[in-house]
Amino acid sequence: MSPQPQAAVGAPLSRVDGRLKVTGQAVYAAEHDVDGVVHAVIVDASIGRGRITSIDTGAAEKHPGVLRVISHRNAPKLPYRDNSGSNNPPGRRLRVFQDDRVLFHGQPVAVVVATTLEAAQHGASLVKVGYDAEQPSTDLHEAEPDKPTNYARGDAEAGLRDAAVRLDLTYQLARNHHNPMEPHATIARWDGKRLTVWDKTQWVVGTHDELAAVFDLPKDSVRVINPFVGGGFGSGLRCWPHTVVAAVAARETGRPVKLVLSRRQMYFGTGFRPSYEYRLRLGSDRRGRLTAAVHEMDAETSSYETFTEDVMPAGQMLYSMANVRQAYRTVPLDVNTPVWKRGPGFATASFVIESAMDELAHELGIDPIELRRRNEPNEDEGKNLPFSTRRLRECYTVGAREFGWHRRSPGRVPGARVTG
Repeated sequence: MSPQPQAAVGAPLSRVDGRLKVTGQAVYAAEHDVDGVVHAVIVDASIGRGRITSIDTGAAEKHPGVLRVISHRNAPKLPYRDNSGSNNPPGRRLRVFQDDRVLFHGQPVAVVVATTLEAAQHGASLVKVGYDAEQPSTDLHEAEPDKPTNYARGDAEAGLRDAAVRLDLTYQLARNHHNPMEPHATIARWDGKRLTVWDKTQWVVGTHDELAAVFDLPKDSVRVINPFVGGGFGSGLRCWPHTVVAAVAARETGRPVKLVLSRRQMYFGTGFRPSYEYRLRLGSDRRGRLTAAVHEMDAETSSYETFTEDVMPAGQMLYSMANVRQAYRTVPLDVNTPVWKRGPGFATASFVIESAMDELAHELGIDPIELRRRNEPNEDEGKNLPFSTRRLRECYTVGAREFGWHRRSPGRVPGARVTG
């Protein structure tokens, strides 16, 4: 096996965009100088589920500088062609301003377009929306889950039953939101039937294809421009509703439109790492060799799309054991759709697995590093394939030395509160 290239390791290499970013010369989505641009601010749903019964836009439309107020009552009908190959999960993606349904708190229900940002912001505050509210489902424990995705090797229940030491642990993992330094923003401009957007995206092709599908345009009639990304962490991996809203507003007003999500809107205008309830049952012998594990994972998704991530592979290959069973279920809730975030699935699963390994080390009275060494696999047991590179044993040795592992307090229980 040839070693990995070492040219970049420890070398003081400069990022291609580094100097422009640190000197303030990088131009982000909302900073492009587009002639004649006007501003848009979204009005968000204040209920978690239900229907819109009324929209009073009179005060907003009379406010100085306001050009248009667009909602499902006067918005154009959009084709929304199928675009399943553009990072849209299975389901029926949110169709902005196409009906009176509210599927989650914060859903766009109207947009105010004005000559200044201040006028658009104040105009949005003047829009009064009436609702027929329903009780939203937002609790993983109370909603009906989808059918599970399963994996098994060996006999996990027998392996647990015969284990000398057994742990039964349940972890509640909260949502993780991205919130990069650059908020999500779009400038949209129409030139006849050609659409140009300057968009904060991590995947210009995905945004391009989605806009072409939403507006039923030939792909060569859409252009997406994004020379710099001010952080994303995965939040820019699909085209979000606000980008479509900006394009609708631009077409309806005949002016280029800039729409920037506020920090508050970032929490429901784009996706997030979903919350989980993750139960892990773990068995080992007295020497710490793992005999079995049962992973039961419930993850939130929206009611209109089924978002999944690779939360299962880590439990199949991180440590060596003959008996593994997994069940991964999505739970539809009245929330906006999650999205990938740094280490999608693996970050969630490895946190649970590594926390459980620390608990097992304490239960057995074995050094946590030594416990991991004893269960280090020789191959990916989930796929029965060799690792291209795996030098964890060396990492344990070097890491323990460099961090002064021998100076730790070995009697401390993992996760215990330290007082005094």
